[in-house]
Amino acid sequence: MSSEVKHDHRYPPKKATLHLLCGKIASGKSTLSAKLAASPGTVLISEDRWLAALYADEMHSVADYVQYSLKLRNAMKPHLVSLLEAGVSVVLDFPANTLANRDWMMSIITESGAEHCLHYLKVADEVCKSRLHARNAAGSHDFSATDEQFHQITRYFVEPGADEGFHVIEHP
Repeated sequence: MSSEVKHDHRYPPKKATLHLLCGKIASGKSTLSAKLAASPGTVLISEDRWLAALYADEMHSVADYVQYSLKLRNAMKPHLVSLLEAGVSVVLDFPANTLANRDWMMSIITESGAEHCLHYLKVADEVCKSRLHARNAAGSHDFSATDEQFHQITRYFVEPGADEGFHVIEHP
């Protein structure tokens, strides 16, 4: 007797979609993520929530964020691929703001064979900083950032390019 699990071909597996988000701090990535995750068969995985749960007491600088974010990405990739291969769509609320991050995300798409959408929130710095100040005052986010940190992180922001191979949906 074989212990191999057979797929019931009367119900072909659904092709999952990986939703990615690109936008500066406080551009609305988490808000859009929540809306996208409301679709049936879709889960939301938030970098900020995971980092806060695992490393909040250890993250005091942008360098700390970079270090712990890399650890989280390495741990998450096999899980993300498994979800997508199982037909579960994923809203990945991790910033697709650098070429390195998008390369990592493309490797998930390639390995899983999932469909994808890169949602680009193209919001002016002044609007982002205003939203950031309001978010910090409300205490409604897992992390707060100063104006200095906003500028430090924004220096590394790279708009998605057509040559990267993503299906980009721009949100003004």
